[in-house]
Amino acid sequence: MKINPLFKKIAWGALFYNMLVVLWGAFVRATSSGAGCGGHWPFCNGEVIPQSPQIGTVIEFIHRVTSGLVIILAVVIFVWVWRATSKKSWLRWSAAGVLLFTITEALVGAGLVLFHLTGTDDSVTRAVVIVIHLLNTFLLLACLALTAWWASFGEPVALTWKGFPSWLLLIVVSAMILVGASGAITALGDTLFPATSLAQGLQQDASTSAHFLIRLRVYHPLLAFSLAVFGGLVFRWLRGKETNPLTKRLVSGVMLLFGLQLLLGGFNVILLAPIWMQIIHLFITDLIWTGVVLVFSRNLSVFSRQFIAG
Repeated sequence: MKINPLFKKIAWGALFYNMLVVLWGAFVRATSSGAGCGGHWPFCNGEVIPQSPQIGTVIEFIHRVTSGLVIILAVVIFVWVWRATSKKSWLRWSAAGVLLFTITEALVGAGLVLFHLTGTDDSVTRAVVIVIHLLNTFLLLACLALTAWWASFGEPVALTWKGFPSWLLLIVVSAMILVGASGAITALGDTLFPATSLAQGLQQDASTSAHFLIRLRVYHPLLAFSLAVFGGLVFRWLRGKETNPLTKRLVSGVMLLFGLQLLLGGFNVILLAPIWMQIIHLFITDLIWTGVVLVFSRNLSVFSRQFIAG
């Protein structure tokens, strides 16, 4: 079975384009621009194209326009894969996941707007929906990464559990979801309750009367540090046992990203989470997540054939 080279470019392009949209979404949250279009969706303040918009409206409107292209790309990927592959192809499942989680991503985003869970809202409901949003984004990026990888390097004929290594990778995947969720809550707390100094931030975190978003943000650095150390050790162990050159390079890349993220996380705390650092921090998180997912899939995969580049 041949995969059109153009589709491979589209699949990889869609993955990184989605990452850019995610980063812009973080910029929307960090600048409190989520309410820039009011409580209207999909229109902006009741208009298709906002007239004389404020800066917050422009930021939110750009996010909506760029998110619209995500939906188009998801449909293209889904239709292309289902027309080009057989019923037993794993690519069909990953492409279906891309379309499904793109739709749910849009619905969660719409819910944030329609229920006014944007701007300065500091409710528990917003925190819960933010975590749901993060989980859905992770699943979408995972499906996009698998689609692009399988189209480029060959899909498995089966997935099978490989014992101890699979368990270790499952723990890393689960820990990444937990750390990602804590990071989303921490970022929301940093946006709504910014500290003017590191000392003030620590005092806020330690106060029993502080808002729950402030009290929760102290856990993210601890969880992230633990994950970076554990994940780095797991991937170092896997690299020593790996014989496939492609997988070995992938494992090494994720190891480097874990180390880089540990460094960036420290700077993020010291610098009091400026917006530009939050964006970089999130980008590396997305790269680590997709890398971990790909390594996990390689660990589970059974190969007897590979795609031939068309």
